[in-house]
Amino acid sequence: MSAKPAKRFLKALRQEKLDRPPFWLMRQAGRYLPEYRQTRADAGSFLDLCYNPSLAEEVTLQPLRRYDMDAAILFADILLIPDALGQPLAYKEGEGPVLDPVRSAKELSKLTFDNLHNRLNPVYETVNRLSGSIPSHCSLIGFAGAPWTVATYMVEGRGSKDYVETKKWAYSDPEGFDQLIELLVQATIEYLIKQIEAGAEAVQIFDTWAGVLPDDKFERWVTQPTAKIVTAIRAKYPDFPVIGFPKGVGGNLLEFVEKTGVTAVSLDTSVSLDWAAREIQPIVTVQGNLDPILLVAGGDAMVSRIHHILRKFSGGSHIFNLGHGIIPQTPPENVELLAKIVQDWKNG
Repeated sequence: MSAKPAKRFLKALRQEKLDRPPFWLMRQAGRYLPEYRQTRADAGSFLDLCYNPSLAEEVTLQPLRRYDMDAAILFADILLIPDALGQPLAYKEGEGPVLDPVRSAKELSKLTFDNLHNRLNPVYETVNRLSGSIPSHCSLIGFAGAPWTVATYMVEGRGSKDYVETKKWAYSDPEGFDQLIELLVQATIEYLIKQIEAGAEAVQIFDTWAGVLPDDKFERWVTQPTAKIVTAIRAKYPDFPVIGFPKGVGGNLLEFVEKTGVTAVSLDTSVSLDWAAREIQPIVTVQGNLDPILLVAGGDAMVSRIHHILRKFSGGSHIFNLGHGIIPQTPPENVELLAKIVQDWKNG
């Protein structure tokens, strides 16, 4: 593990004053790039791509070659943990991830740590490769899905719009559901520490579906699990930078920041810039939050909003990013324009 002081991204995470914010983009390696689509086809399947260190390294590097981002994020998937715990996982064309659902505490016996690191070892190898192959000014981000979000896929058996099965279990048997969350907390701690040992310089925890929980359950299944992960990482690596991304949580974002100990928080597109600059940025580095659809639309609307975000967050520590991931319809030339605007920006 190395943390080179000259790296702009790491400086932003330490809340140092910078001439311009660093930038990277969630899902910057993806289907909008023709070279990614070719590599994905060569891999055979999405899971094969995730578990092939050579190809996963290649797709991680592809956007860096085009846009010279300040950070690279490991190419993997948030559902590799349930796969490694023994829950059958497949990615089906037009359906996305499909898992054999786990819907009660007694069904947790299907899951085991026995093969966790053996299954995930190719991911650690990818991190290790990237730590030596990314540009010297570029930082390497590892990541995992947050326990709540990963649990929704494990219980529903696929993506969901209403999370009926997950909430039904969580509400009717909260102590049993806690067992699943705690299992994921421990697996995530081990997974992220292995990534750090392999060379990750920061990690991000994606809680994509945190916003579907009511506020009285938010602390139990979003804030507390994330805090446990952060605490465990810091027990081994004091001051290690952890970025939280609890998407769609509104005013609960402040509680999340105050109680989890994250170094930075990624803001989804709905977060008010004025509010975040006033309430969040004085506490932690903020990351975000251009609408990914503006990156598809391009033109004056995109340019204007990029400048607006840069101005609003210029008084504190900011990492430019999107409010969620790049989508496949995104024209690569729009990403190129975004990169140029941010790279040419000068903080006042």
